[in-house]
Amino acid sequence: MPASAPELDHLLDHNGFMAEPEQWDARLAAKLARRLGLGELRVEQWRIIQQLREAWLVKGSLPVQPSLCRELELQRSCLDDLFGGPLEAWKIAGLPDPGEEARVYMEDMEAVDSITGGPSPASGEDAG
Repeated sequence: MPASAPELDHLLDHNGFMAEPEQWDARLAAKLARRLGLGELRVEQWRIIQQLREAWLVKGSLPVQPSLCRELELQRSCLDDLFGGPLEAWKIAGLPDPGEEARVYMEDMEAVDSITGGPSPASGEDAG
């Protein structure tokens, strides 16, 4: 049963990340992708989502974008090309807030966070 917009919002924290990543499923990812204007997720996008989830939930690490794209034999800018940036990919993958430092790192790679409609609250804060 797909989540409606209010149910979807209830699953996300104030920055648009999954509050409880174990509640994520493919239908939720598809709904988040539609919300971002990405339409139907393609095979390459699903491969990235799977890799992001494994890196974070199994290994506990934040993959570096060029390394992630290279491992999947995709162009270096795969997250930008296929999702609009790493924040969108992270959110569609149903991952929790990676923390301020990682958010700032991801924000530096893109201009606008499409789920919350602008830079997340961490942007503009002193990251150092």
